[in-house]
Amino acid sequence: MKACFSRIFTLIFLVLLFANQSSIANPPNNSNQLYEKVLKSYEKDGLVDYSGLKSNPKILNKYLDQISSTSKQTFDEWNKNEQLAFLINLYNAQTLDLVANNYPVKSIKDISSDSGGPWEQPIVALFGDKITLNALEHEVIRKNYPDPRVHFALVCAALGCPALLNTPYQTATLENQLDQQTKAFLLDPDKNSIDSEQQILRLSPIFNWYKKDFIAKSGSVIEFVNPYFNNQANSGFEIQYTNYDWSLNDLKSTKK
Repeated sequence: MKACFSRIFTLIFLVLLFANQSSIANPPNNSNQLYEKVLKSYEKDGLVDYSGLKSNPKILNKYLDQISSTSKQTFDEWNKNEQLAFLINLYNAQTLDLVANNYPVKSIKDISSDSGGPWEQPIVALFGDKITLNALEHEVIRKNYPDPRVHFALVCAALGCPALLNTPYQTATLENQLDQQTKAFLLDPDKNSIDSEQQILRLSPIFNWYKKDFIAKSGSVIEFVNPYFNNQANSGFEIQYTNYDWSLNDLKSTKK
């Protein structure tokens, strides 16, 4: 009888231990579910219903509150894809919150405070600290996850930036999501195009602003984008950077 109770106690202990480790080792799934509800409710074709989000911020606020409780110790136990998906979602969700809180505005660049423009406000709650969107992008994401595809996942609430994905970034699908976002952005003729006859690549300023990231990955900007243009370009092509549209990616203002 004692042996039986001992085995039962051991089994219960192991189950509880495994459950606790599982909850620590993986990002909180219900947080992603909350963020997905926000996206499904207020995102359409890459645009955002900021008016609707402003009038009903409860779910987004709950999501941001939940992920802000993630400790650095817990975060460090995740793999790189888990970490990067978490950080991309945080950046995009915090940007949604920033714009909604200041809506209506014609551009995110119209938002300012005593600490500076929209990207210099310490509004991102991460590991018990408050940092800026710029710090999250440049000092955390770009510094620790040197993958230039993140530039097509991080959305700065402007028409010139990549379209907001209508689902959270997830560990299991992160590679495919980054690939698809990069492809969609590069094949958007309003932002990027190729003129094979004139040997000209017309590219978004993103490729100029973060040129070092693309060079580090592929050797040059042309080598990075070339596969998305069926390898039609070569080193002799001229790059012309297009104008960046800072108009808000607002569903309401872009409706015809």
